[in-house]
Amino acid sequence: MERWRFRRPFALVIPAVLLFWFLALNSMVGDSPTVDEQNHLARGLAFVRTGDPRLSLEHPPLTNALSALPLLTLPDVRLPLDDASWERQPPDVYWYRFAEKLLWEYNDDVTPMLFLARLPILFLTLGLALVAFHFAREMWGRPSAIWAFLLLLFDPNVLAHGRYTTTDIGGTAFLFLATYLLWRMWRAEGWNWRRWLWAGLGMGLAFGSKLSTLVFVPIFGVMAALPLYEEGTAKAQRTQRKEGDQSAFIRVNPPPILQRLGQFLTAGLLSILVVWAIFGFEWGTFFFRGDGLLVGLNGWRGPMPTFWAGLEQVLTISGGGRPSFLLGHFSNTGFLAYFPVAFAVKTPVALLILLPVTAVILLKTKSTRRQSLFLLLPAAFYFLFSMQSALNIGYRHLLPILPFLYVFVSGLASMRVASGKWQVGSGKRLRKTQDERRKTHHVLRFTFYVFFVSLLIADFAIHPHYLSYFNVLAGGPENGRNLLIDSNIDWGQDLLRLRDWMEENEVESVKLGWFGTAVPDYYGIAYEPLPGVGLHQFYSLWGDPPFNPLEPEPGVYAISVTSLWEMPLPDDQKYVYPWFRAHTPDDRVGYSILIYRVP
Repeated sequence: MERWRFRRPFALVIPAVLLFWFLALNSMVGDSPTVDEQNHLARGLAFVRTGDPRLSLEHPPLTNALSALPLLTLPDVRLPLDDASWERQPPDVYWYRFAEKLLWEYNDDVTPMLFLARLPILFLTLGLALVAFHFAREMWGRPSAIWAFLLLLFDPNVLAHGRYTTTDIGGTAFLFLATYLLWRMWRAEGWNWRRWLWAGLGMGLAFGSKLSTLVFVPIFGVMAALPLYEEGTAKAQRTQRKEGDQSAFIRVNPPPILQRLGQFLTAGLLSILVVWAIFGFEWGTFFFRGDGLLVGLNGWRGPMPTFWAGLEQVLTISGGGRPSFLLGHFSNTGFLAYFPVAFAVKTPVALLILLPVTAVILLKTKSTRRQSLFLLLPAAFYFLFSMQSALNIGYRHLLPILPFLYVFVSGLASMRVASGKWQVGSGKRLRKTQDERRKTHHVLRFTFYVFFVSLLIADFAIHPHYLSYFNVLAGGPENGRNLLIDSNIDWGQDLLRLRDWMEENEVESVKLGWFGTAVPDYYGIAYEPLPGVGLHQFYSLWGDPPFNPLEPEPGVYAISVTSLWEMPLPDDQKYVYPWFRAHTPDDRVGYSILIYRVP
């Protein structure tokens, strides 16, 4: 009976994974291509089919290539290799043109292409949860492992982006894998070459999956310098002391901090080779486009020119110039409060509550303090870095901190009370009274079951619109459009559902203010274009809207939430949709397209 009670949470794994697949697949097939997906799909397929990473600008090819592998089962898919976009023309947007032609001109069946490209991301999401499982088991114990797995897997934000062929989940999964492998390397006794190789490989996979993971290079350096580990060298030194050979050990082994820094730096060099391999050992002419010193390298040849040019562009974008929206306000330089607000309104309430409670217990307890800091500090450093970025376009840029937080809170599941103090470990190894054991066992078990059930309730309540999730403290997804837009709620995912809505409501045509890159004509939607973002036929109408903004003509208007806030226009010139912003929608499609019936 005791053994069954210990393993009872593990009985949730198989049904939980099956439930995850049902929720993910059932919602995934109803989502039209989101704004960025066609670009990622095109990059990956072009690389897999040609071995040339020239389209992998701003995004390394690893995750995109994994997504594209199932498309090899569609031999009739044509790549627009004869188009000028394959030759990097026009120079600044060629990958967008290539993607548009691939999906909407050269091929006539987008649906199976998109479905197959999304499937590997589901496996990467499961892989991320499995890394959290192993990390929590080694750091805290088996009771924590299952909860780290389940809670991370069913976070609505992870479930949302765990279904799209983008680099967000791939970058998060490989980054957390690299963190786990570094932690194991730094805890090993002496210089463990096997763990060193795995750590170098892990970092290479992370840096080859998403460029923003490079932010963790200085973070990892700081973590290597901090004394947060069960020092393998200290263990060996104690052994040598017992054997009377202390001097020999000191001569051979450097101080722990120098060893960790040496391991990190050399593994980092190895990771560069891994990234180069991911780029197919690309060797070519550099093509920097900025005004800095790097332009002087143009004309020279070297490894990974696409990687370095992409890194330059990402740094330029992060510096500003792209409009941001927060709580009804706009900025081209970003908001310092953007990510704190995004975290507060889109993170499940249970995690917001459990985080400070866990921090008080685990940081106060000496035996868990170092492990807790190893998880919290990287998440905090990355969060602070994100706050400095002007690229404020979505909660998805905070996804890398979620596995750190879930493994951290799962540590509470392995805590026990012994002699009136919290300790981590198996109950059999801790001295405690029967009342203390019974109390902590039931409280902790109840806490995590409530946490898990609350996530399931949130998932079922928002299904299938996971991208538009906002917690109850924020007013739920109905109020989300007043807080954040873009990929937080509206990423062009509801075009298929608009078609279904029109059929159900017998609406022959709509006046469409579309935000997205999917082509409405492909889905058989009859519409009149209004000002929008994404496709040229919508974007070109901002200067001359085809209706009277003060008194809109009669008809059925379907306006994307992001278009409704007139993102492309300056803050003092938003004159296109004020009438609609002042009126309550008559209906909605998902939470991203608002319906107005103007009599």
